[in-house]
Amino acid sequence: MVTDRRTLLADAAIDVLAESGMRGLTHRAVDRAADLPPGTTSAYYRTRQALLTGLVRRLVALDQAELQETGERTPVPRDAEELVAGIAAFVERRLVGEGRRRSLARYACAIESVHHPELREILVPRENAGRDVVRDFLAARGVAHAEERTVTLLTCVDGLVFDRLVNGGRVSTQDLRGLVAAALR
Repeated sequence: MVTDRRTLLADAAIDVLAESGMRGLTHRAVDRAADLPPGTTSAYYRTRQALLTGLVRRLVALDQAELQETGERTPVPRDAEELVAGIAAFVERRLVGEGRRRSLARYACAIESVHHPELREILVPRENAGRDVVRDFLAARGVAHAEERTVTLLTCVDGLVFDRLVNGGRVSTQDLRGLVAAALR
């Protein structure tokens, strides 16, 4: 099925981008990563831009599904400590395994979107249940401008993920919670 093959190729492209960076993202490299015959990626994504667009769409779909699932599983936290623990756990997931792979690809795509506005449109943050949990928590505590504060907090969290990816990866859970708590304040 075309959709399944496109998804397989987009997932392989995410892997290639995370492993080899933007320069390493080629049709041939994706064919190898997907363990498919040479030319397969070109048949589904004719140009490099089409491949990159497919990769970004898949990345956003995966991220949105994760955030939606996290928000649906997570009730509004009872207190700041619970919110900090939840956000810290989210950051940890973004720094290991598949989360790390997607984070590396996401940041590479964000940089690329500076030169390709069509990618930026796909990468624009969207509403999701995870974001709603944070906004609802802040609003329930009477925080003025809860929506804007949510964006600020989540931007800080995004910066924390970026910093840990670039400057050393792992950070202790306790230190991570301290950083998230500071951003929340």
